[in-house]
Amino acid sequence: MIRTPLRPLARILDARRKGENPDAIERENLRIRHEQMRDKARTRAEGRLLVMAVMFFCAFVVIGARMGVLAASEAEEPRAQASGASIIASRADIVDREGRILATNMETVSLYAHPQQMIDPLGAAEKLAAIFPDLDEARLKKDFTGKRKFLWVRKKLSPEQKQLVHDIGEPGLLFGPREMRLYPNGAVAAHILGGASFGREGVHSAEVIGTAGIEKFFDEELRDPAREGAPLELSLDLSVQAATERVLLGGMKLLNAKGAASILMDVHSGEVIAIASLPDFDPNDRPRPLTKGDASDSPLFNRAVQGVYELGSTFKIFTSAQALELGLVHPATVIDTSGPFKVGGFRIGEFNNKNYGPLSVSDIIVKSSNRGTGRLALAIGAERQKSFLESLGFFKPTPLEIVEAAGGKPLLPSRWTDLSSVTISYGHGLSASPLHLAAGYAAIANGGFEVKPTLLKQSGPRLGPRLMSERTAAQSLDMLRKVVTEGTASFGEVPGYYVGGKTGTADKPKRKGGGYYKDKVINTFASVFPVNDPKYVLIVTLDEPVETSGTKPRRTAGWTAVPVAAEMIRRIAPLLGLRPETETRHLTQIVNTSN
Repeated sequence: MIRTPLRPLARILDARRKGENPDAIERENLRIRHEQMRDKARTRAEGRLLVMAVMFFCAFVVIGARMGVLAASEAEEPRAQASGASIIASRADIVDREGRILATNMETVSLYAHPQQMIDPLGAAEKLAAIFPDLDEARLKKDFTGKRKFLWVRKKLSPEQKQLVHDIGEPGLLFGPREMRLYPNGAVAAHILGGASFGREGVHSAEVIGTAGIEKFFDEELRDPAREGAPLELSLDLSVQAATERVLLGGMKLLNAKGAASILMDVHSGEVIAIASLPDFDPNDRPRPLTKGDASDSPLFNRAVQGVYELGSTFKIFTSAQALELGLVHPATVIDTSGPFKVGGFRIGEFNNKNYGPLSVSDIIVKSSNRGTGRLALAIGAERQKSFLESLGFFKPTPLEIVEAAGGKPLLPSRWTDLSSVTISYGHGLSASPLHLAAGYAAIANGGFEVKPTLLKQSGPRLGPRLMSERTAAQSLDMLRKVVTEGTASFGEVPGYYVGGKTGTADKPKRKGGGYYKDKVINTFASVFPVNDPKYVLIVTLDEPVETSGTKPRRTAGWTAVPVAAEMIRRIAPLLGLRPETETRHLTQIVNTSN
């Protein structure tokens, strides 16, 4: 920029020559310069005002548009967001089929220590040991007086414990917020829920992860923020589950059994309404797994799913059903069950060395004849028998939604000989879980369709491919009903509910050396109710039961598992909404006895 001098020399000299005042030239140039500066400043200010006006206009347009969008949209609660959180602590609830809480979350606190900030570490250790008797006082003193800068003392504290620790007044003892898993019903459905523990941990939060059962099977789904708090709905009914466990525990104690299992399943949807395994545990304080010995001795062992047993005569109905389906026999066909009956050099006998002689197929099931089902099995043949049992699901673990189900793999014979076919026909030589048995009986009860057990609530029937004809299923149900009314399960009758079922008493195999115990059995009663309109299958299994009310100990299923199942049906049928059917009479049969 070239500035004009205020006193240009040429003009000053010219003014002096003319006798004019040279100062007037300077004042005039100064005025012109000031006007130029003023105009420039005004132009700059006007430009800035224009830019600000445009910016404010755009801002008002954006705000107005946003207000218009909000006014046109539906009202919605604002959601708090915590971006970048390294630990996801929230976990969805688990509820039963009626929406009742089985597992939920509870806010609590953890206790940790900064030993170098402690004023009286020894005194703090003594007071903490008094509050928490399970803590090692000597260990605490060593840790508090050592070089450690951080120390977890307790992962979960109750409000009362927190107050007691707070009253110690030690600045080196600090609390961190926690969200822990809570099972408000204690041990009810413990083997299904499994349990949860802490994963990644920080002083301000901790990750809750499933450790067993359905908590571990659905761990990712339960932790998924996309669920938006929606609970996981199970097929279990809390009231039925609690009643089932109560009756099963009473029967187990009364019959001196080592363990017990029970399964109640809807025959049309495969929904497991109740499933119990005893002894059990409290998932709020889950015990540690056994490090030695037999896994089945642990309360963590799920006998209903993981336990694979020879289920005895409960298998006989499958043999007769297949023979009926193949057209080899009909219910009235007579089979000679007389002895001797040898297969592969082994003698096949009856319970208590009975000899029934000629029996109809129906009576073979009612009287539970080993020889009768053995002869049916030979007529069926090994290959066809294998194929049928495989279609019923006895060759692989059940697809139940708990991690332990994968461990319940059936034990099959290495070579399926004629002897294998005969022994398997009456429940020996093939080991399966009570849940396998429930699925097999459900196929008979629902008219012949495959059904897969599930722990998730279903909206309706969930039938698979047909495994047998409706006629075969109906004939088999008639046989099961006769077992209760005329056969080995007479204690299973529950007035008004038309129970049908089959008993099974299997010798318990020895853990070592092979062979069977002479005084230890696995007893099972597989039942269907009501038989006239089948809705549920109930399996009750007792490990080493013995009934001692008589002069001699009685170990058969008719004396042990059957009465327990009957009491269970009597308790749970009303909870399931089943009304007992009363026997109807014609008016001519009614007699007035008031006179």
